[in-house]
Amino acid sequence: MVSVNELGLDLFEELVEISDLLNVAYHELDNGSRIVDCGVAVPGGYGAGEYFTRICMGGLGEVAYRMGEIGSIPQPFIDINTDFPAISCLGAQKAGWTVKEGNFFAMGSGPARALSLKPKHTYEVIEYEDEFDAAVICLESDILPNGEVMQKIADGCKVEVENVAAVVAPTSSIVGSIQVAGRCVETAVYKLNELGFDTKKIISGFGTAPIPPVRGPKLAMGVTNDATIYHGRICLTMNAPEIKDYLDKIPSNTSKGYGKPFNEIFKEANYDFYQIDTSLFSPAEVVINELSEGVVYHVGAVNPEVTLKSFGFI
Repeated sequence: MVSVNELGLDLFEELVEISDLLNVAYHELDNGSRIVDCGVAVPGGYGAGEYFTRICMGGLGEVAYRMGEIGSIPQPFIDINTDFPAISCLGAQKAGWTVKEGNFFAMGSGPARALSLKPKHTYEVIEYEDEFDAAVICLESDILPNGEVMQKIADGCKVEVENVAAVVAPTSSIVGSIQVAGRCVETAVYKLNELGFDTKKIISGFGTAPIPPVRGPKLAMGVTNDATIYHGRICLTMNAPEIKDYLDKIPSNTSKGYGKPFNEIFKEANYDFYQIDTSLFSPAEVVINELSEGVVYHVGAVNPEVTLKSFGFI
């Protein structure tokens, strides 16, 4: 079985080696744990965003950039592909670990989750857990973790603290925009998992989403979510004829909250996540190639108008 932490650590070491070429900063803490700042006190960039996203997927996904259009307006896009969708998306990339210690708070994702088994049910469903003596975590935070935070992560993963490595970026940063848009395939796999579909039957996934502009901390969460909700396009290949029973529930336009930029929806919900229809967190458009019957399905559609409104163009 592949080790997402072993693969992620290889990428982390590469990132450290060329950190001065990627506008990131390497730090080693007194307890021996290691951090690469990808956007807290440094600018970061597209190179750092590629590494952050690949590390987040446990080394089991590929990342490419291209220039596309939303309506008639040029915008950079990220393209993601993986041949291990359940492990890379749910076993690593999913933001399933809330890391809290003192005044520090971050959403944790990446390979370390497969050691800490957070949440445990996810790993039971995909029948995967990692065994490795080092943990690599991706933290979405606007401050860097201290030694106590890194020790807590080490304890959760049952590894020595000097074997913990973290990449950190705020949502409101270049790398933040890239890595959230880079979760486009994950949103489709996650949605199917939530619907009760066996995601181990997905053979491969390919997805694309626009990389949203950095619009400041107050808008960052909404803008980055909207990239996939209103303009994420996903292709999945699988052996699962039963997928026909799930089609109508996959795309975001099936949600009762669909149709407005996320920040507007969040405001109307009095900034209470529990008041938001969770089915909104899905890609806009999905194509599925089901191999056993040789059929192709297409559901959903992109919404350029809402995307452009969220991104600040209209």
